[in-house]
Amino acid sequence: MERDLSKRERSGARGSLAIGSNPERNRLHNRRVVLDVVRSQGHLGRTEIARRAHLTPQAVTNIVDELVAENLLIQLGRLRSGRGQPPIQFAVNPDGPMTAGIEIAADHIGLVLLDLSGRVRAQSVRPVADTSPAGILADLREAVDGLRQSVPGIAVNLLGVGVVMPGPFEIEGMSSVGPATLPGWDGLDARTLASEAIGEAVEIENDATAAAVGERLYGAGRDFANFGFVYFGVGLGLGIIQEGRPLRGAFGNAGEIGHFVVTPRNRQALYGPDGALENFASLYALREKLAAAGIVAGDVADLQVLHDAGNPVLLDWIAEAADYLAPTVAALENLLDPQTIIFGGALPDSVIDAIIAALDPMPVSVATRRVRTAPRVIRGQTGQLTAALGAAALPMLETVTPRLHLAPGLPTTP
Repeated sequence: MERDLSKRERSGARGSLAIGSNPERNRLHNRRVVLDVVRSQGHLGRTEIARRAHLTPQAVTNIVDELVAENLLIQLGRLRSGRGQPPIQFAVNPDGPMTAGIEIAADHIGLVLLDLSGRVRAQSVRPVADTSPAGILADLREAVDGLRQSVPGIAVNLLGVGVVMPGPFEIEGMSSVGPATLPGWDGLDARTLASEAIGEAVEIENDATAAAVGERLYGAGRDFANFGFVYFGVGLGLGIIQEGRPLRGAFGNAGEIGHFVVTPRNRQALYGPDGALENFASLYALREKLAAAGIVAGDVADLQVLHDAGNPVLLDWIAEAADYLAPTVAALENLLDPQTIIFGGALPDSVIDAIIAALDPMPVSVATRRVRTAPRVIRGQTGQLTAALGAAALPMLETVTPRLHLAPGLPTTP
């Protein structure tokens, strides 16, 4: 059974379910299996849970009773079908424990609250002026408390909080794009400090990796087990999903493409820190161009207005960004051999669509195949809060998603 289960985990295929294990030592894993089976199917009776999870009926009865007592599952009633006593149905409790996701960016804090079914129950975006550790930490508890109170009629109990921050972690000065990073955090234990500030268990992740997780769970990435997610935060990052799981690297810094030096298609190449990709194809670079023209674009809505009006500065930036991103995409394809590359983050959908359109003609790469099931580059579906969604998924994965390895990963269910 163990060999079969590891194959399932490696597959990354949609719709596959993890298999439970009966020994008592795997009880925590079995709880995750039961929750995952019920969550993915909407509602099930004990017998059907046991069949799908490959657990004994007695083991499922004990686990279901525990999960109901802990408010993680609820009893819906009996499903009438066929002869005999209809089975009692169980579902994840939409008003039970939830998870919060926080994206700490160089100019804002994005927050989401997810229930166990993965539904967004609350969300907000708060501008940030002070991105120092003291400034950020002072805002976190107030932000999370406000998120909890925004769900009417429910005293929200949190399973945990996921916090995502721009990388690279434990490295400073890699490029000239200082405003795209969070200075002052080097050498600090961000996980412990955030946990103490919020008063909850905290998981820390790179923002681009979390964005890829969010897109894998809730957006265009649901259709792909292998993809790269080019994340437009204030800077530029890459989240990598390989066989359905995030690729993090030894220190959590995999995908720091903002520090690549790329030769553009139609413009003069620069080398060294001045040639970093973030200097040209990032929200920071766009705002710098707009500011030089006397235009302030503080949020996504401002950028949408500029795009709708055909603002020439914005249109020039789109062309320049595409000149740098086209060879970047080809390099990523040659390196990772993904099913597709997804663009997303803190830009209006229309601007991302325009960048993707401007990529043509794309350089030849291993992705240049006659028969493809998806375009080489597509737009994500989770919008500005994709990193916060991925952050909220981190503690949920610890509770709901079965796994046999210590490294955290992604569920293989839709």
